[in-house]
Amino acid sequence: VQLQASGGGLVQAGGSLRLSCAASGRTFSSNAIGWLRQAPGKEREFVAAISWSGAPTYADSVKGRFTISRDNAKNTVYLRMNSLKPEDTAVYYCAAGTPIAILTKTPGYWGQGTQVTVSS
Repeated sequence: VQLQASGGGLVQAGGSLRLSCAASGRTFSSNAIGWLRQAPGKEREFVAAISWSGAPTYADSVKGRFTISRDNAKNTVYLRMNSLKPEDTAVYYCAAGTPIAILTKTPGYWGQGTQVTVSS
């Protein structure tokens, strides 16, 4: 599976962004897809993941603000981010693998990152 992330940018606090993760490869629909992020000077952390059947999982820090979804026909996963906060500033990476692997930050596949910057 090859992953291409896009949609990052600069937004004011309280604003919204939508990230996209386009995947290629026959195994897309059988993999969970997720997002992890890494802020400067901090460890990479889990953000959200969605199973092959569409079941989402979120980190507590984004629950209620972020929504993950997938379109298997388009081989794409989306992360809608609302009510953004300065602490959401990070490089966001999409990843593919089992749900547990994504949750534990050890997915089998990584995409390149996309920068999200939230100004106060």
